[in-house]
Amino acid sequence: MKFLDQAKVFIRSGDGGAGAVSFRREKFIEYGGPDGGDGGRGGDVWAVAVEGLNTLIDFRYQQHFKAKKGGHGMGRNRFGAKGDDSILLVPVGTQIYEEDQETMIADLTQEGQKVLLAQGGNGGWGNLRFKTSTNQAPARSNPGAPGEERWLWLRLKLIADAGLVGLPNAGKSTFLAAATAAHPKIADYPFTTLHPGLGVVDLGTSTRFVLADIPGLIEGAAEGAGLGHRFLGHVERCKVLLHLIDCTQDDPAGAYKTIRNELRAYDPELAARPEIVALNKIDALTPELVKEQMKLLKKAYKGKPLLISGVSGEGVKPALYAIAEKLGLNADREETPPPSDDPDTAEGWSPL
Repeated sequence: MKFLDQAKVFIRSGDGGAGAVSFRREKFIEYGGPDGGDGGRGGDVWAVAVEGLNTLIDFRYQQHFKAKKGGHGMGRNRFGAKGDDSILLVPVGTQIYEEDQETMIADLTQEGQKVLLAQGGNGGWGNLRFKTSTNQAPARSNPGAPGEERWLWLRLKLIADAGLVGLPNAGKSTFLAAATAAHPKIADYPFTTLHPGLGVVDLGTSTRFVLADIPGLIEGAAEGAGLGHRFLGHVERCKVLLHLIDCTQDDPAGAYKTIRNELRAYDPELAARPEIVALNKIDALTPELVKEQMKLLKKAYKGKPLLISGVSGEGVKPALYAIAEKLGLNADREETPPPSDDPDTAEGWSPL
């Protein structure tokens, strides 16, 4: 399924049904009086967050959503039926904006959460409503009120516990594939990842969290360069950030500063969240060169970075345990069994 995180839709609620002009006609009743019923209400337009969706691609093929009109009133005091509602099924994490793309209407962050986008028009009054002491046979009724219509923008921001950030070709997708069962596209060139991806990390029966991978960020991403402002929106809800730095590049400190500056420019609150820094692709360098890259990184980052390799799997588990610790999860760490004292099972024993 193709990923789409932004869509524009047109919505219109239903018009109210018209009231009826009718008089009671019955044998032996000379003055039956008015009996025209009211029109029904027009249908509403709702947006509902549902599980099982992680893209807005459905709204590329259907952009118009119109509720049904209310039924007309009829004689014998029969009221019109309410029009059917129109419901937009959106993924959890969808934000709904006005056409100006600045005024937020709703932020659907929980399954089953719903919001009214357009209210149907009221039904018109039948002539029974206009009967007075001085006008016993009114011959007038009201038309139904028109429904509401407008254009809206839908924006999807993925909901994940932890997010991967870094420059293009930093090894984020490789790390996601090594840590989860996801299968993102992996290649040795920048901007291989064009759409955000999700994976579930399983560290034990009670320790699972969702990891988000976004395309690489470049300088000026917070202002929209390389669609960076849209990509940053997908890690906006993450509680922990794993910052991957390619240790094969010449300036790891500069790479760290670039991403930190973009996070700070996009949202200071996002930049203040817990962060784990890791040097990736250590399998491509000798241990001596890795130590030199760590010294260069310390010019910008005062902490101790993790050393990982998504290709060989080295350091991946400790990085996941570090994320789980930041999230407050009790991960079941894999412990190596203690050496046995039994000489029959000791290493190097041979029956010969």
